[in-house]
Amino acid sequence: MSISNTPTDGANQRIIKKYPNRRLYDTTTSTYITLAEVKQLVMSRESFEVRDAKTGEDITRAILLQIILEEEASGSPMFTAPVLESLIRFYGHAMQGFLGGYLEKNIQSLIEVQTRFAEQSKGFTPETWTQYLALQPPVLQAMMGGSLEQSKSMLAQMQERMQKQTGQMLGAFGIKTPN
Repeated sequence: MSISNTPTDGANQRIIKKYPNRRLYDTTTSTYITLAEVKQLVMSRESFEVRDAKTGEDITRAILLQIILEEEASGSPMFTAPVLESLIRFYGHAMQGFLGGYLEKNIQSLIEVQTRFAEQSKGFTPETWTQYLALQPPVLQAMMGGSLEQSKSMLAQMQERMQKQTGQMLGAFGIKTPN
């Protein structure tokens, strides 16, 4: 698994090895690094992969989850208990395969909005910022409302497709589904 915004050919990819003693070794700099430094690689959008030093297995996701766990435990958490409970309930559920793509698209949409806002706000004067902050709640609500409507629509489409596919599959076995 490569962590990057752009595809790599593997030549520029940074490899980090995780040893049984839990230490992370950056093969590019030939130094041991911390999870905080791995987080900094993510923040700076550097392409990297974490591999188990013994087996060679790609464990990038596990390290990223560990970083998220540390971030959630300190400071102000991003995920509430009900959100985490909902995520757990999706494991083993028919919708599990769709949820990852759904979340990824929504996060990408938020990143695009953030990027556009950053570009548009470069020339803001202190007066412009004051005006913006006065309007923020309605603007933010409208922006999030559009995103939520789009998310609802995507979810409804996924549910319709799943119902149709389930009906077709069960129909093949001679089982009729209620409409």
